[in-house]
Amino acid sequence: MLKNYFKTAWRNLFRNKFYSFINIAGLTAGLAIGILILLWVQDELSFDGFHKNADNIYRVELFGGTGASKQIWEVTVAPIGPLAKQQLPEVLDQVRITPNWFFSLYKYKDKVFGEQNVTFADPSLFSIFDFPLVEGNTAKPFLNDNSVVITKKTARKYFGTDDAIGKVLVADGKENFTVSGVINDFPLNSSINFDMIMPMSYHVKSMLVNSKLDANTNFSNYNYQTYFKLKPGTSLKKLSANLFNIHIKHRPEDTDADYLLLPINKMHLYNADGTDRGIQTVRIFIIIALVILLIACINYVNLSTARSLLRAKEISMRKIIGAGKMQLFIQFLAETALLFFIATLFALFAIYLLMPVFNQLAGKQLVFNLLNPHIWLVIAITVVATLALSSIYPAMLLSSFEPLKALKGKISNSIGDALFRKILVVVQFTFSVVLIVSTLVITQQLKYIQSKNLGYDKSRVFGVWLRDASKHYDAVRAELLKQPGVEGVTRATSNIISSGMISGDNSWDGKAPGQTFILHPMGIDKDFISFFKLKMQQGSSFSGAVADSTHFILNEAAVREIGMKNPIGKRFRFQRTNGTIIGVVKDFHFASLREKIAPAIFFYRPSVYQSMYIKTTTNNAAAAIAAAGKQFKQYNGEFPFSYNFLDDMFNNLYQGEQREGTLFNYFAGMAILISCLGLLGLAAYTAQVRTREIGVRKVLGASVTGVIGLLAKDFIKLVLIGIVVATPIAWYAMTSWLDAFAYRIPIHWTVFVVAAFIAIVIAFVTISFQSVKAALANPVKSLRSE
Repeated sequence: MLKNYFKTAWRNLFRNKFYSFINIAGLTAGLAIGILILLWVQDELSFDGFHKNADNIYRVELFGGTGASKQIWEVTVAPIGPLAKQQLPEVLDQVRITPNWFFSLYKYKDKVFGEQNVTFADPSLFSIFDFPLVEGNTAKPFLNDNSVVITKKTARKYFGTDDAIGKVLVADGKENFTVSGVINDFPLNSSINFDMIMPMSYHVKSMLVNSKLDANTNFSNYNYQTYFKLKPGTSLKKLSANLFNIHIKHRPEDTDADYLLLPINKMHLYNADGTDRGIQTVRIFIIIALVILLIACINYVNLSTARSLLRAKEISMRKIIGAGKMQLFIQFLAETALLFFIATLFALFAIYLLMPVFNQLAGKQLVFNLLNPHIWLVIAITVVATLALSSIYPAMLLSSFEPLKALKGKISNSIGDALFRKILVVVQFTFSVVLIVSTLVITQQLKYIQSKNLGYDKSRVFGVWLRDASKHYDAVRAELLKQPGVEGVTRATSNIISSGMISGDNSWDGKAPGQTFILHPMGIDKDFISFFKLKMQQGSSFSGAVADSTHFILNEAAVREIGMKNPIGKRFRFQRTNGTIIGVVKDFHFASLREKIAPAIFFYRPSVYQSMYIKTTTNNAAAAIAAAGKQFKQYNGEFPFSYNFLDDMFNNLYQGEQREGTLFNYFAGMAILISCLGLLGLAAYTAQVRTREIGVRKVLGASVTGVIGLLAKDFIKLVLIGIVVATPIAWYAMTSWLDAFAYRIPIHWTVFVVAAFIAIVIAFVTISFQSVKAALANPVKSLRSE
């Protein structure tokens, strides 16, 4: 019996090649894109969840500052972790991680590499997290302060197939580090990912020698990621309060420095206060996947129910000769299952072909491995849910015909003008219009980001890390300015595109009790302001005099936050320097446009400047880069020279948004294409069942245009209803998305007009494809065949 069901289904598939093609094409596209999106979603949701104690591991974050300077920081002070472990029984263990700023070049025999992905960490990194040593002792990963743990990939790079344990790497030609452990390469879905890990004890020792700061007791240097392993059932609210008490005991002035705890398996997509850090994008992509699959289902349901008129007599004859309702139901389920089986095979093949392109667009390294059970879970859920949604209603409808009425043609009106089918078309184009509006808004916002005036001029500027050349900056600058491709040279402590440094160690005349003021500090040279064409709101810039070491420049946001009127000449203390404010610079963007411009302070301390900026001419950039490389090599020997144009660095800030916008555009396009396939099938069916009517109208003098209008008007009405329904939905969705940006475009009414026009044009062109064919057909042949 089952064989007969599929045999009949196979015959029906080939008997109606055009409709079979539309159904298979729509389902293939829907399944392929839906599965790809859901694989991306699965990867995003899997971040950091592979640790066996993930439910009890938290990152400690600081909610510090007051007013405009109040922000959540992923970094904390170094002492909070060890003190919490000592004093709070709910903290079972802690680990601190801080970037490596000491070394960049590592050598083993004749192999020399520049390494950027290097960090300092406590030994507990390897016991709290599931990063066990495959070589070495996990309980004692560092044998001494000059030990290093490396990944397998790093070990192969330096030592080939030789045993890495005991080998010595020379850092910057002056410090030896002995390999004491090797770990597996970090998983791709890990937020913690390094090539080399050095002991925190070395960092503490070096900070004490170089900066006279004891990291284990200093509560003003926020530069450490801290993770806790907690007892199950710990009250996070109570723990946060206890952490604050520890902090305030050592630094009484920080009365507004709350501690927050973020579960490790949420830190990829959430901020510590529960706000969006990527989860909104994941939700949007889930909705897009469901919409695409739903549109593919609607296509199948619409065509199946519409074509039920053409199968009414077949079904009635089956019933008359003894077919039961359940047998007919199973028959139609078998037809749908066969169609889905073919579409699924095509979809899997399409995914295999598209995966490299998808990975490139998404910035992922997903592997489509059919031996992976997680892959099959996504495929099974997608296919089964879509199959169930697509098959049950058409099968119930087709198996419910009353044979005598069907043979007499008395069911045509009830099914032919089915309200349900019209509702589905409206739903399809509601989704399509929402996607069109979203595509337009996202594109406009990304263009706005790229073109917005940042308050400084970054065009044709590239940055170079000076290293040892910083001691010879004046000579380097003088030599570079002789080059025809160099317009200007300046230097600073950090990157103007994204200054991640923060500090709350400050005071000033009139500071309110308990006021915590978080600043972004940046050391700049005397010509930095003019080089980047920053505007002074009042006062003056640095002159390069010795007295500038006790002078400060604030931005407008900082002056507003502290409420200081007439700030020029007022006392201000930053860290250990008591000085005076000599200028106020107009606000400019030194972080993502998702964030408001935060308070910033600029100081003058040439001895610590490591970033050099060079402005080139349009035609001589290559010569300027070569000249900078020559100067770098002169003072840095074998250290690798590298540079970055600020325009590229700025674009990298929004690389995630750009990728998501590109993916969204492609997915929206596919959803609209699938909708058009369904509309094409319905238009073909409408033209088919109205063949006699069209023939009569043409014999009586109807024009081709009139016939096209006759067939198109009903569909256009449905599209117009979809546009009306979609408009408020699209406005709400895009308003919510734009809320993530502190600086954003307004949603103008023209966006909805353009989206409506695009939807109507797409629908009309799709319908006209079949309408023109029907209108141009010979009426004599139409009437004869009917």
